[in-house]
Amino acid sequence: MTIIHKYFPDLTEEQQGKFSKLGDLYKEWNAKINVISRKDIDSLYERHVLHSLGIAKIQEFKPGSSVLDVGTGGGFPGIPLAILFPDTQFYLIDVIAKKIKVVNEVVKALDLKNVKAEQRRAGTFDERFDFIVSRAVTNMPDFVKWIRKNVKKNSKHELKNGILYLKGGDLTEELGLFPRAQQYNLSDYFEEEFFETKKVVYLPLKYKT
Repeated sequence: MTIIHKYFPDLTEEQQGKFSKLGDLYKEWNAKINVISRKDIDSLYERHVLHSLGIAKIQEFKPGSSVLDVGTGGGFPGIPLAILFPDTQFYLIDVIAKKIKVVNEVVKALDLKNVKAEQRRAGTFDERFDFIVSRAVTNMPDFVKWIRKNVKKNSKHELKNGILYLKGGDLTEELGLFPRAQQYNLSDYFEEEFFETKKVVYLPLKYKT
């Protein structure tokens, strides 16, 4: 929890309380249903919670906006972002039912009113969102195909509506098809070694009818 307060010092007491509960909640549920690797569970706050919040360093979500988290797994990046932005609506989806079960139990325990989580496959529905977030579920060309029709037409943020994608390594080849993509190095925001190669990729997407 200390590492979260280090980079987000202005959290309310309610937000601090919810972030502080994440560690025990995920240890408890991970023992029943493995959603986080065993070696990572002890580094939950750095490698999962803070990593998820890297998106917030690139774009703060405005009240009344909506965010789709595709392939949320155990709830990342959606749950940490939902705690940070309580007035933004988050829709978390994953194809694996047991992962969504964990997400819903965590959401219930934290009393997160701004989160809905369902077992669902990307590309099978038409709801639209200001931003689509994810954490390296697939390559960018395939991801864009999945979610192209889920972007709202009118932008209300500094960045135009589109994708905010957590990924690492050299993305030159993968992003070759997307000249408008921008890469933000998380090492510019977080000093821990884990973030040396981690990035947020932002890709604006036009509304598709």
